[in-house]
Formats: sequence, C-alpha cells, structure tokens
Amino acid sequence: MNLGSVDLNLLVALDALLTEKNVTRAASRVGLSQPGMSSALARLRKLFDDPLLVREGTALVATARAEALVQPVREALGIIQRALDARLDFDPGSAECTVTVSCSDYSVLLLIRPLVRRLAAEAPGVTIQIRPRSPDPARMLRDGAADLVIEPAAIMADASLPARRLFTDRWLCCVWEGNGRVGDELSMEMYLQLGHVVYSMGAGLPAAAVDTYLAQSALPRRVEFVVESFLLAPALLEGTDLITLVLERAVPLLRRTAAIRVLDPPLPLPPIIQKLWWSPHRTTDPALAWIRAKIGEVAATLSDASELY
Repeated sequence: MNLGSVDLNLLVALDALLTEKNVTRAASRVGLSQPGMSSALARLRKLFDDPLLVREGTALVATARAEALVQPVREALGIIQRALDARLDFDPGSAECTVTVSCSDYSVLLLIRPLVRRLAAEAPGVTIQIRPRSPDPARMLRDGAADLVIEPAAIMADASLPARRLFTDRWLCCVWEGNGRVGDELSMEMYLQLGHVVYSMGAGLPAAAVDTYLAQSALPRRVEFVVESFLLAPALLEGTDLITLVLERAVPLLRRTAAIRVLDPPLPLPPIIQKLWWSPHRTTDPALAWIRAKIGEVAATLSDASELY
C-alpha cells in the first residue's frame, strides 16, 4: 500500500469506528456528519479490502482484520498527536549548543563580552562562536554560515530579514592624548590637515557607513593608514598627530588600551543604528530566541556606564 495515496484522516475515522462500533456515535466523536462517516467507512473497506464492521442483529461487530488494526492505528495516531502538540523547550541551565554570530570587534566589545559573562552564569553549556564579517551578511544567514548577524542598519538596508534594534551610537574624533596640534575643540581646517587612520571591514567588504558618507562629501581627507580592526585604530595614534573616528560607547574600553582624547567632529556625521538579524525560519528556534533576548538585555544596559568598564 502506497502511504502517499492514503488520506490519513481516514485513520481518525477508523479509530472512532473501531472504538464506538456505531457510525452515528463515531461521526459525533470526530465532528463528521453521519453520511460523512458512512462515506469514510466505505472508503476504508475499499482501502483494506475488508468489511471491517459487519452487522450482527442491531450491532456492528469488528472483523478479525479490524481487531488487528485497533492497537497499531491508536498508537500511530498517538505518535502523530504528540508530534503536533510538541513544543521545543530550551533549558539554559542544561542545554549544550553552539550559536554562531557574525559581527565586528566593536560588537564583540560592547555586546558579546558582557554576554559571555551572563552565559557563564546562566547557560554554561552554550558556546558563542564569532565569525568574521561578510560582504553579504544576509547570505550568511540564508546559507546557515551564521545563526545571527549584528550589523548597522545601513549595511543591511536591503535585507528582508527579521531584525531587532539594539542601540544607536555616534562617531567622535579621536587623537593621541599627547597630540599638541589639537586643542579642546577641533576645527574643520585642523581635521583636514591631520593624517587619518581609517577603519575598514577589509578587502571586498562594504566600507563603513561613516566613510561612505565622508567620501560622498568629497572632503579632501589625507588617509595615511587603513586597518581592519576597530579596536586597533586608536592604538596606532600614540606618538603621532594622526586622527581617527571612534564610536562613543566604546570609548571607556578603548581608553584602557590606548592613551586617547576624543572630541566632537567638526561636521555632522550620521549615527549608526546597530541591529541584530536572523533568518526567518529560525525565529521560533528556542535556543536562538533565548540568545536574542539576552543580547537585547545587554544592549538595553549599555546606557549604564558600569557595563562599559
């Protein structure tokens, strides 16, 4: 018998008929009309090539073939029902899994670093694996190369993916603490005179939104160094008159590794809106939903300075 040709609803009808041994009561049991159940019985008889229920006096009696079907049909329907009723659960205290996140070192600094501390306490069996940023982060999600992606909204403006807004941040100018050419305020003239260290995502990757903006502004910046690490850029300033751009939320942590001063830029720069993205078919994955909620909790605390040190 080809299972693909079988209407599995007939098994529900068969179970009711074998339980009730009465067409009317069986119909009521499964919400069918009496003619509908009679039609189902006729189809079942043809399917099994057996009368299944035969009349003896005023009662219907199951045939030997029908009696042999009672238990396996009931068990099969039970398995199907349990599968339909099942809900995936996630117990952070006992779960063991790996969640792959594609993001910048800036996001590692602000989000993943405090997330790891939380996981160590709440979900010790959950491992976070960081993947480098990609020229096509949306494809990473579609191909399963990453479970989650953290990127500025501007980078994924064309992505039709579910996302969660995490926080906004603004760009500041950053110089070595001992830079004698820059005072307490930075003029546009001085900004253009200084050599610039530019943070780049790497060859073949889209430029940072702020650099795209500055390039479109046609400002004659003198770019002297290009680095792929956001965290390294301030460290290169020591002992020089170079200048770079940093994101404000990262400044307290950057000051722990580099002697820097930050100043307001002499021109308006677009803020970044950092978002968390995932594939739509993973929305209901309980482990990822829990991790997304934890990342959201971390992002919500970033206004608290204690999270930045």
